[in-house]
Amino acid sequence: MSRAPRAPGSTGKAIEQAFEKALDPFATAIRKATQAPAAPVTPAAPGKPGLKVSPLAVPFPAIPGVGGVEMTTARAGFYKHERDDVVVFRFARGTSCAGVFTRHKVGSAPVDWCRRHLDASGGGQDVRALVVNAGCANAFTGKAGADAARRTASEVAKRFGCRQRDVMLASTGVIGVLLDDRKIVARLAEVEQRLDGDTPATEQWAAAGQGIMTTDTFPKGSFAECKVDGYTVRIAGIAKGSGMIAPDMATMLAFIVTDADIHPTVLRALLGLHVRTTFNSVTVDGDTSTNDTCLLFATGASGAPRIGRVGDRRLKEFSAALDRVMLNLAHQLVRDGEGASKFVRVTVEGAASPASARKLAKSIADSPLVKTAIAGEDANWGRIVMAVGKTEEPVDRDRLAIRFGPHQAAVDGAVSPAYDEAKMSAYMKNAEIDIAVDVGMGRASATVWTCDLTKGYIEINGDYRS
Repeated sequence: MSRAPRAPGSTGKAIEQAFEKALDPFATAIRKATQAPAAPVTPAAPGKPGLKVSPLAVPFPAIPGVGGVEMTTARAGFYKHERDDVVVFRFARGTSCAGVFTRHKVGSAPVDWCRRHLDASGGGQDVRALVVNAGCANAFTGKAGADAARRTASEVAKRFGCRQRDVMLASTGVIGVLLDDRKIVARLAEVEQRLDGDTPATEQWAAAGQGIMTTDTFPKGSFAECKVDGYTVRIAGIAKGSGMIAPDMATMLAFIVTDADIHPTVLRALLGLHVRTTFNSVTVDGDTSTNDTCLLFATGASGAPRIGRVGDRRLKEFSAALDRVMLNLAHQLVRDGEGASKFVRVTVEGAASPASARKLAKSIADSPLVKTAIAGEDANWGRIVMAVGKTEEPVDRDRLAIRFGPHQAAVDGAVSPAYDEAKMSAYMKNAEIDIAVDVGMGRASATVWTCDLTKGYIEINGDYRS
């Protein structure tokens, strides 16, 4: 589990601002999640035995090969039951990388490792590998955890003929458990052999999506194609996350690869631009993880010319496609929220500022009372009022309006004259719910996606370590 853009200082902020301004016409365009291909890949086994697949699950897409990357999985034994729990990506020479990480005050050893090397001078310009393990977060493990991370990177670097700083790491699982790196090292010969094999790309991506799961009930993947200066480039990604989901940067774990040729500085700006309205705009339970990590890799294998400047107009189509992939993955995290039965979109309009709109929307989306009402298919708009008012954000009580889908629940600070309990109750039985709130203070808006809160969440987390 893991999240947030690295804070490169004033220079980094200036780059993001310049990039956002340059891409504004399409950054604010309507976002549509990519459609799953007609031939979905069926995973071999669930992440954790006994969990029912979410009723909101979507099939894993048949992701084709992305030039410059191979991946495989292995069983290191971090779980008692039979399953692959280590995923290794191998990248072509010269692969660029950018990352955003959790702002949690107790960040994990792999988060510290990646952040340090990507922030270093020249960092992210020749990343050769990514190693991900499930079943052990290696968080709150002190110097021993940092040493385990370093040893893992060192051993992989020896195998791949690169520097240990060019190996990225990510972990997910139980906090406070030291990573036994020997389990990973013992599988590296097998991993290398598999990477040199001829496993089809669709199977590689499906296995990787499966290998990073913890309490996830289905693997999460997304794919898109676009043009860069006339060249076709591909973007593919996987993510994991089900509980402890309220990203404060990016998301639990997400790994996105493109065969475009993009400088790390530009990748960082792209990631910072889109993470705010994708991974940072979803929540399952309001809890931010110690391990949240989102890494974006650009192999350059497509043949498209190198993009080395933020604001380059040739990035327009690529940026929009990247946003679709990231938003699709973020939506899947919510669809797999622990115990979830409803996919909920919360939109706040009429706010005094975008930041205020976002805070108001998150307050609604994170409220246990709102979420349990949705689970009970009860359009209790009074709980929406509660969640809005407790934020201390500017709100005009006498202009407040609330809608559930097309049905007006409240208007001008009171129950709507057109309120129809029967129609509202019928609407709440849908698997996907839209809640819209106008707070009457301005023109800013924000959208946050969430799910309901059911008994299933308690059951899953009550025996999380068993």
